[in-house]
Amino acid sequence: MNKRFRDRAEAGKLLAQQLLDYANRPQAIVLALPRGGVPVAYPIAQMLELALDICLVHKLGVPSNPELAMGAIDLQGAIYLNERIVRSMDISKATIDRIATMELRELQRRDRTYRGDRAEIDLRDRIAIVVDDGLATGATMKAAIEAIRRQQPAQIVIAVPVAFQGTIDELRASVDRIVCLMMPAPFEAIGCWYDDFSQTTDAEVCAALQVGMKS
Repeated sequence: MNKRFRDRAEAGKLLAQQLLDYANRPQAIVLALPRGGVPVAYPIAQMLELALDICLVHKLGVPSNPELAMGAIDLQGAIYLNERIVRSMDISKATIDRIATMELRELQRRDRTYRGDRAEIDLRDRIAIVVDDGLATGATMKAAIEAIRRQQPAQIVIAVPVAFQGTIDELRASVDRIVCLMMPAPFEAIGCWYDDFSQTTDAEVCAALQVGMKS
């Protein structure tokens, strides 16, 4: 398969067809990476009749090119860095700390907005199906995997519509299974593989989670 997705919802429905082994399994849960991963994860959770939650991690963008990830940070403040990018672009520790502080504040805001007073779901002995709208450098997904692993799940499964082949290869040893619909070459950027790659809003995330967290 090497075609453009109409939008994130279509990508999620196609991914769900590859994840039918997990349908109606009480120990399985769909974890979306906000914001773009949520509209992909929502139809997966609905079609497989699984609960939906979020894994709050945030990309640390390169100062001169915020779309390029030099790393990622989780809600506890743990940082994953892509050392190759940091070295090649000569990014100082002071710059990393400044951006990490800013993005941690954004993560805390998202936690208040998306989850409110609802407790985070305990992932111990669960099957965590981690969903995003695509993987380029994979920095955010790598941070998510580390954050999830600390909760001792039974399995970690990555599910993405599109990804760079090299990133998938890097991640294989870190998780139990990867489901990816296509790894085009040249890859270019995630948004190139969607007709509609408009930004997902906080309101859309909250609406999906209101339904999904009740599943």
